[in-house]
Amino acid sequence: MQKQKLLFWPALLLSLFAPAASAAVGAVDLTASITGFVAIGIFVLAYALVMAEEKIHLRKSKPVLVAAGIIWALIGWQYVQAGHPAESEAAFRHTLLEFAELMLFLLVAMTYINALEERRLFDVLRSWLVRKGFSYRQLFWITGVLSFFISPIADNLTTALLMCAVVMKVAEGDKKFINLCCINIVVAANAGGAFSPFGDITTLMVWQAGLLNFAEFLVLFVPAVVNYLVPAVLMSVFVEKRKPAALEDDIELKRGALRILTLFLLTIATAVAFHTVLHLPPVLGMMTGLGYLQFFGYFLQLSLPGSLARKRAMAERDGDMERIKALGQVVPFDVFSRVSRAEWDTLLFFYGVVMCVGGLGFMGYLAMMSDLLYTQWDATWANVALGLISAVIDNIPVMFAVLTMQPEMSHGHWLLITLTAGVGGSLLSIGSAAGVALMGQARGYYTFAGHLKWAPAILLGYIASILVHLWLNKASFSVFGVS
Repeated sequence: MQKQKLLFWPALLLSLFAPAASAAVGAVDLTASITGFVAIGIFVLAYALVMAEEKIHLRKSKPVLVAAGIIWALIGWQYVQAGHPAESEAAFRHTLLEFAELMLFLLVAMTYINALEERRLFDVLRSWLVRKGFSYRQLFWITGVLSFFISPIADNLTTALLMCAVVMKVAEGDKKFINLCCINIVVAANAGGAFSPFGDITTLMVWQAGLLNFAEFLVLFVPAVVNYLVPAVLMSVFVEKRKPAALEDDIELKRGALRILTLFLLTIATAVAFHTVLHLPPVLGMMTGLGYLQFFGYFLQLSLPGSLARKRAMAERDGDMERIKALGQVVPFDVFSRVSRAEWDTLLFFYGVVMCVGGLGFMGYLAMMSDLLYTQWDATWANVALGLISAVIDNIPVMFAVLTMQPEMSHGHWLLITLTAGVGGSLLSIGSAAGVALMGQARGYYTFAGHLKWAPAILLGYIASILVHLWLNKASFSVFGVS
């Protein structure tokens, strides 16, 4: 017990910093060894470099990739010395399989989002909002509500970037309004992503782990609404009642955009059906959906010459020289170019952190943390605290650490940690991928300090959403999930 108390905070720090790993604890206990302490130090150093990415301009994937290699090399050496090399190899392969399923799932989703972006679907939405000439207060609510309802499908990061682009274009130069809108967008996108397996990597992990089925995420809809509305109402009072200057920005959808959107929805339905009906991993459905997109891309390439000929004839008839010039610059749709535009730095960062926590979990640290948090603490308070910690460390590592620990919890508590890890990152700008991305996109307008001023209002929403969940879904706290 004394050893556990001494290692509580180092183990808490590392376990919350990193995503899912091998659930098994190795036969060799390394938690109190020099090797274990060195592994912790390496991981903390790597994550410190990740957090300093904006300052030092070092891509976040690089330090964690190196850290993962060193940590597993240390484990391998210890197990070779102990005469059990097969155990460390099996643990690594198990962790790698966990990552591979998630990586392929995310890769397909990113490919569809990039395809829709290339077909200008998001540009058209942005253009429509700009042309409508909404007031600042209307724009504040419209971008927030759209963020809340788009993020369950397109994920919170993509949604936040889209809505931020709208605000930056409409309110160019208005620092106060852009900052308020960006905070509102981050909170809304994270809250919307909390009640859908596709809204955030954290919810995706819970779903793929089989702890909640697809429909059960909808139980979190009302708490998520409360989480968004409480700070949004408070912030909206400070939005000025005036209109931005009118802008003309007419953008046309590229051919096949709406059909690709339909295929994306069909892909999601396929993944859900594979998981719920056939009890197969949802990644199988997503990869099948990538095949849908490839077939449609083939159709777009075959039919492109005929489509261009018809459009060119119409443009020549109307004497539209700009249209004729634009048609001459059309590039055929290529699925693999969309794959190449996926966020590879994010995916490699994901790999590095998964492998790091896999090694640390295999050493025995996460089993220790599971006992400290979920045996000696009440599960409700543990999940609430982890949500708050996710604001500092990022919600993805928090959720992966919990999934790795696999504590014995009721169904209501699994819903609770899904909610708190999803929305807790909204408390600080660095607490979620959406917030970090917007600090880069709206540099100088949306800042850490600007977000921090509204942390009390966001905290009220966080507390209110938890209370609503505990009240509405109290029956689920007596139903135990998968352990």
